[in-house]
Amino acid sequence: MKHANQGELAADDARLDGRSLSIGIVQARFNADITDALATACKDELRALGVPDAQVQHVTVPGALEVPVALQAMAAARRYDALIALGCIVRGETYHFELVANESGASVSRIALDHRIPIANAILTTENMEQAIARQTDKGRDAARVAVEMARLLEHIK
Repeated sequence: MKHANQGELAADDARLDGRSLSIGIVQARFNADITDALATACKDELRALGVPDAQVQHVTVPGALEVPVALQAMAAARRYDALIALGCIVRGETYHFELVANESGASVSRIALDHRIPIANAILTTENMEQAIARQTDKGRDAARVAVEMARLLEHIK
């Protein structure tokens, strides 16, 4: 196993230092058992990374197709260093899965690019609920880490 030297550890720490960041979270309520777990893991990780609770705005919307509308409003407000999209789309027997997955994903990316704000996309797209349950905690934590790291990266680039 490769071990990082002290300089690499310091770089990792700086990339994941959430102190002073303001983060917006948009959570879809559809499949709430999963999205609530995503949100809990995400907020716990943000807290562990030093993001103050008072600097986290968490809103909910009906489903994954509504997530981009709220993200767009948050991005336009220019009060956040990064945003996080949380949702869960489980494949069904109709084409609806593809429509919702494709449209929500494309919209999240477009908003990030148009507004030049990092958006960690943790809208799960799974074949079944078992896959969603298996991913809910890790993906919630990952979203928090991505948001903080990308906010710091853009801060460094500016």
